[in-house]
Amino acid sequence: MSEPLIIPCPHCNGLNRLPAQRLGDTPKCGRCKQAVLLSQPFELSEANYGSQIKGDVPLLIDVWADWCGPCKSFAPTFEQAARQLSGRCRLAKLDSEANRNLAGQLGIRSIPSLILYKNGREISRQAGAFALGPLLEWLRGQRV
Repeated sequence: MSEPLIIPCPHCNGLNRLPAQRLGDTPKCGRCKQAVLLSQPFELSEANYGSQIKGDVPLLIDVWADWCGPCKSFAPTFEQAARQLSGRCRLAKLDSEANRNLAGQLGIRSIPSLILYKNGREISRQAGAFALGPLLEWLRGQRV
């Protein structure tokens, strides 16, 4: 039997210990009883960033702004990716305007920007919007 995976809840930030074989079972948070793995992106903020980058299931962050045309056109692709990657990768959106301090700390110079985390560490970064195929291919190259 494999070691359980640690997965932060996107709703309450509680850490959940789940067996890898249960990832496809729509697991619920032990604290708030809501779904731990979503098939849609969740909102990331300065308040939950530190908790959400932890965990064994990778976290892909889309850094965006409401005034950014490429960000708006990329949003549906990011949502499609969330549906396809559910259980393998968690997807979150970080509004760079509402979270300026965090965007600055992350060194965001252009948007949209994608940042991939695993186990609390940044493992890759990419600027610009992707079509779904190239986005999934880039993630496969990162072993997601």
